[in-house]
Amino acid sequence: MRQFLKYVLATLVGLFIFGFVGFLLLIGLSAAFSSGDKTVVKSNSVLRLNLDNPIREQGVDNPFKAFEPLNSDGDVLGLIEIRQALEKAKDDDNIKGIYLESQYPQAGWATIEEVRNALIDFKKSKKFVYSYNEVMTEKGYYLASVADKVYMNPAGDLEWNGLDAELTFFKGTLDKLGIKPEIFKVGDFKSAVEPFIRENMSDPNRLQVKSFLSSINNHMVAEIAKSRGLRADSLQRYADNLTIQTPADALKHKLISNVGYQDELESLIKKELGIAEKKKVDYVSLGKYSDAESTDDGESNSSKNRIAVIIASGDINSGKSDDNSIGSETVAEEIRKARMDEKVKAIVLRVNSGGGSALASDVMQREVDLARKAKPVIGSMSDYAASGGYYMLMGCTKIMAHPNTITGSIGVFSLLFNTETFFKDKLGVTYDRVLTNANSDFPSVTHEMSPFQKQTLQRSTERIYRVFTGKVAAGRKLPIDSVLAIASGRVWTGSQAKANGLVDELGGLDDAIKLAAKTAKLGDDDYKVKYPRKKDFVEKLLSSMSDSEDTKIQTQLGYLAPYVKYLQKLKTMEGVQARLPFEMEIR
Repeated sequence: MRQFLKYVLATLVGLFIFGFVGFLLLIGLSAAFSSGDKTVVKSNSVLRLNLDNPIREQGVDNPFKAFEPLNSDGDVLGLIEIRQALEKAKDDDNIKGIYLESQYPQAGWATIEEVRNALIDFKKSKKFVYSYNEVMTEKGYYLASVADKVYMNPAGDLEWNGLDAELTFFKGTLDKLGIKPEIFKVGDFKSAVEPFIRENMSDPNRLQVKSFLSSINNHMVAEIAKSRGLRADSLQRYADNLTIQTPADALKHKLISNVGYQDELESLIKKELGIAEKKKVDYVSLGKYSDAESTDDGESNSSKNRIAVIIASGDINSGKSDDNSIGSETVAEEIRKARMDEKVKAIVLRVNSGGGSALASDVMQREVDLARKAKPVIGSMSDYAASGGYYMLMGCTKIMAHPNTITGSIGVFSLLFNTETFFKDKLGVTYDRVLTNANSDFPSVTHEMSPFQKQTLQRSTERIYRVFTGKVAAGRKLPIDSVLAIASGRVWTGSQAKANGLVDELGGLDDAIKLAAKTAKLGDDDYKVKYPRKKDFVEKLLSSMSDSEDTKIQTQLGYLAPYVKYLQKLKTMEGVQARLPFEMEIR
């Protein structure tokens, strides 16, 4: 027995040492690859821009890109890296043009808008932008519509039928389970609770969804019409009548420039580059190009002034941030550091969030207030900056949004589930209790609350709403009556928010940075932008371990995975919530 235990112990020690050494080797390899030679961009190269993957606000370095195929993305890139790469390519004599692929871009409409505007800016260099796709969604076509040549495979498909927003409802499920939701909210348009108490949208919710969806669609159509030299009303009619059924239809109505195969577009690129048909095109992927030496003389800028960009992306909760959520502790600390740093002359707070905890939003908003008293703070809205995501921006010197940003939703709610019937009838579980005071069990999810207890929760929710709307009135310098008229939980697009006073200007992250510099009275060459540090490969590997559950759910459940993740969000909804309707997918 002793001999057996000795072998077991030796095996465990060996496994531990092997794992530890392997981990150290992984770190060493990561450092070695990360510090390797920069990508060398050959003359007469073409930047291959594949936008068929999810686009985050900020990407993650991949130290193993040296082993990847020439046309792969190398890094998992974010919006910041895409914009920086396009800005660099614009002035890079070695880059002659862009090969754009955008079949199924996985990003919100404001992110798509930001990339599209960067492509339009790139075209000022007079370099070509050619697009080839086999199929395209509306988002994909919105990006491709700026290209000089838009090629589609003859057997491909272009989706052109307008946008729709689909919401999921769980009332029937809760009824079957015997679970009764207890709802406390303020605002007729605060529809985040509707999935639990209705089987369809309420009239106010349908009204607001129709309003902001039409705003996004009208903006998209107007911009496409401008890029393709078409009439907006014609494009709307094509969508109504399902006119665009084939690539030939798209060509006939001038949505695309060519029906052809990839090799035909490549022949055109070779002709544009002035190289022989048999010679290969020197493509450089976005990931590798972001690692190339910069040709921008602005790198020599010796200014000590900084504009700090702070990114807050995901659901809002208390505590630390991770890849999928905004932690009030983390963001508040970043704002505090920027406020205390004398080199930082202005702050840009970039928000991409549909909201979450009202308390966490208030914690971050307090730091914004303090920072604004020391230096300019510019709020920059991405795809979403609504409810709690809007709350945290109150106190900013100025707020900017894209025309198709989803914002507003100034309202709050509290949500509890009475599970007494479920446990008794479905599982045979019952509860009993002993109290020292009349409301020691308040609040409860195992039995019906008293009318007094429900009134108390409703008053608490209304108090948070008064705080929220009061901060909006103070931050936006609006009379409280004006705020209440546009609040009530209603969702607005950036364009609508500009019109009703919830934001100051329309524009993207670059515009927000320029406004921050102008407000801080800095010249164009008198500052550098300080972006958040990207996670390296090892940090990403370690953080991904916490994402393994999501990965397993996605792998095992497929299209059912979003519903499970949807329900899992309920575990994080502690306290009064300021958030958008769940799972509102705009397609």
